[in-house]
Amino acid sequence: MGKIVQPARFLASHHRPGEDHVYAALDLGTNNCRLLIARPSGGGRAGFRIIDSFSRIVRLGEGLSKSARLNPAAIERTIGALQVCRQKIDLRGVTRARLVATEACRMAHNGAEFLERAYDSTGLELEIVDRETEAHLAAAGSISLADPAAEGALLFDIGGGSSELVWLGPSVGKPRGGRATDAPLSERVRCWVSLPLGVVTLAEKFGGLEVSSAVFEAMIGHVSGELAGFVERVGERRHCKRFHLLGTSGTVTTIAGVFLGLVRYDRHRVDGLWMSSADVDDSIKILRGMTYEDRVANGCIGAGRADLVLAGCAIFEAIRRAFPAERVRIADRGLREGILHQLISADSVSERGSSRAACSHGRAGANEISFKQPI
Repeated sequence: MGKIVQPARFLASHHRPGEDHVYAALDLGTNNCRLLIARPSGGGRAGFRIIDSFSRIVRLGEGLSKSARLNPAAIERTIGALQVCRQKIDLRGVTRARLVATEACRMAHNGAEFLERAYDSTGLELEIVDRETEAHLAAAGSISLADPAAEGALLFDIGGGSSELVWLGPSVGKPRGGRATDAPLSERVRCWVSLPLGVVTLAEKFGGLEVSSAVFEAMIGHVSGELAGFVERVGERRHCKRFHLLGTSGTVTTIAGVFLGLVRYDRHRVDGLWMSSADVDDSIKILRGMTYEDRVANGCIGAGRADLVLAGCAIFEAIRRAFPAERVRIADRGLREGILHQLISADSVSERGSSRAACSHGRAGANEISFKQPI
């Protein structure tokens, strides 16, 4: 199993105290390599403006469920994607970043070896985050889309090799000075679970090219078995009338794209979309009625995910059966946005402290570290 290492944080040597940082968040999962680069937007709420992004299906975890190792072809594909990320990071003058790897590197016997190879090839130092960190980062990036009037909501992130579920409590904290305030994330996350299955692992176990009704139900049954312990843990949580699901993953954004009838995927129309339970039923029915070739040709699916999307639908369906809800909100945001929020928030607190120290002592210093130049 890959070694979990400490976060890689850095400052470019050209950055001067008081200047706005340029932030990067990289999420290397079992199926995708995704990067966001952003600048703070101001306003004191860790907001940001995206200035560049990158996403590529690399299938790093291809065959991992059988061999327990990352295979050479997957490693080469991923190194290529990371090289593009490094180029973008350099081009945009990134000064602060967190670069994380998730389930594939957690589970692979050669996960740590792969990260060393990636560092030597690109100069990017990735950290393998544990499942709790992954769940909380996904929540941090998506929680703003939860209905603030709901007493509870279930957030879920269907990944390539793992799926995270987070039970969120109310958004309103204790009144301060007569005004209600947003509760911190740590207070809103009441319980969570990370299931060791995702669209890649499920498709490899049951097949993904052609999925019969019997196979689809078998997938749902398998996921339901993995979910049983979490369902029991949250069984007594109150489901108010505004209880809803909040989904962040390629599965739910694809379902939303199908629902909207998009010829080409459009994040601006999908992110934040509310769907009824009946809407989801209809969209999954459409997806299940497609042939593999139909899915490849669909602008919201494509060749990279055509053999995985029905496995994602099965995971989603198992979650819906365990936690019935009349509404689902779709989030095209998650772990990377959570990283950006946390980095910007931490720097905001740090800079306020530095400003006070500068007033008292005349100056404030910065710990500046440069990237390793790739070989």
